[in-house]
Amino acid sequence: MKKIALCACLLVQQFSVQAQDIPRPKLVVGIVVDQMRWDYLYRYHERYGNAGFKRILNHGYTCQNTYLNYIPSYTAPGHATIYSGAVPAIHGIVGNDWIENNMHQYCASDKLVKSIGGSTAAGQMSPRSMKSSNIGDELRLSNNFQSRVYGIALKDRGAIFPAGHLANGAFWFDDSTGNFISSSYYANQLPEWLQEFNRKKWADTLLTKNWETLYPIETYTASIADNNPYEFIQEGATSSSFPHKVKPNLYKQIRNLPAGNTLSFKLAKALIKGTKLGQEGHADMLCISLSSSDYIGHQYAPNSIEVEDMYLRLDKSLGQFFQFLDDEIGKGNYTIFLTADHGAAQNAQYLNDLKMPAGSLSEIKIQSELNAHLKQVYKVDSLVQAIINYQIFFNENKLVQQHIDKAALKKEVSQFCTQYDGIASVIDLTAINNSSIPYFLKTKIENGYYPKRCGSLAIIYQPAWYADANRGTTHGTWNPYDTHIPLLWMGWGIQQGETFKPYEVSDIAPSIAALLHIQTPNGSHGKVIDFAHP
Repeated sequence: MKKIALCACLLVQQFSVQAQDIPRPKLVVGIVVDQMRWDYLYRYHERYGNAGFKRILNHGYTCQNTYLNYIPSYTAPGHATIYSGAVPAIHGIVGNDWIENNMHQYCASDKLVKSIGGSTAAGQMSPRSMKSSNIGDELRLSNNFQSRVYGIALKDRGAIFPAGHLANGAFWFDDSTGNFISSSYYANQLPEWLQEFNRKKWADTLLTKNWETLYPIETYTASIADNNPYEFIQEGATSSSFPHKVKPNLYKQIRNLPAGNTLSFKLAKALIKGTKLGQEGHADMLCISLSSSDYIGHQYAPNSIEVEDMYLRLDKSLGQFFQFLDDEIGKGNYTIFLTADHGAAQNAQYLNDLKMPAGSLSEIKIQSELNAHLKQVYKVDSLVQAIINYQIFFNENKLVQQHIDKAALKKEVSQFCTQYDGIASVIDLTAINNSSIPYFLKTKIENGYYPKRCGSLAIIYQPAWYADANRGTTHGTWNPYDTHIPLLWMGWGIQQGETFKPYEVSDIAPSIAALLHIQTPNGSHGKVIDFAHP
């Protein structure tokens, strides 16, 4: 009996050694730069230093031809797809919000959980609405939860969907307190290292300085003039020009400043130090989403000095963070990937002033005019409940009550909407293949269609047209400016080089799974990028 027990013990020890001998990085760090167009890698290239973006470009592997393979192109579906390898038609995160069961739903809202460390409104969030696993979930499952996974961002959705269902924690910013918070989905209290981080009041410190350009403003030759009519003006300001004044203790404004990215990197460093992430024997994962790039882009548009300055500052922050990882984890012991959840359009009025076709339509106005027209036809008020995610949602209860033929209604709405300049076509989402649009666009629409959360019709805009952004910019369409994203890799298991082969955002998660030698997420359908074989 003792011999049997001894043999069994030896087998267990041998198995453990073999499992640990499987080559893996100590830490995988995913960095999602919210609203980063692919061309920002090169628009400001000559001004980047050698330690940030250029370090990855010169020493890592660049996938130059990576696209979102679904629409609409928004933050929540972008983050969910990057880390799950599934498209919205599978993971269910079709937008930042949607209509479900005739009710408006925010993507991460969860009334079953409590806020931990912050206000109720900011903290009642979880990944429960995501219907598939992600790479963090599979990493945790692969070794009986010995690997650790965390997500951080200013935006709740930028932290939660990357972290996944089984994460050790996800932390996001609370505008009402200036602290990073979480929800009871993950734990009943904030970890001590985060409590200590919050006690230092970094947001207050970062809000003591106005935003001025990093370099002399006349050197920003990749951007248009600072004083221009295409930017939103901050509340209380008289123009959109530098310097941008800050109001101490008004925490929400940090989202619209490069300081928001600075704060996120400070949190990432504190998390790694506080948890010893990547330093306890099993591969760990940290998901960082940089949200300020999106807020700044929306406010000032791609060609602004503000966007250029933000990326020059981000480049420096990346270099400092990579050096931190070298010191804490060890150069060559970690794997980095950097990508974006979506891009952004040029400001339509700016293009018009250059004599290029472009434009913006108000979806609120379209909905109002459409409902007025439908009332004349059907004698019923408010048949269109909402236009969200470039989709038209009907009031389904009224259709049933009034015995309205839905097929005829769709045809009426399509004919009405295509009269607007800027709308190329209106697609019946239950009969996508019957439309006369190109095949690649049908595929993107199908990949974004989750019936319980999508409308009846999809509005397809003409190139350079978008919804509801007279100043600044927005995103959400199929066009390259919204869907061509950067994808860069560096570190353990990564070859040096670049490829122009076409890849899709859903290829990222299976590539990480290949590097980690774990199962791909349960909704994943992407392919492994060539380099992903250490």
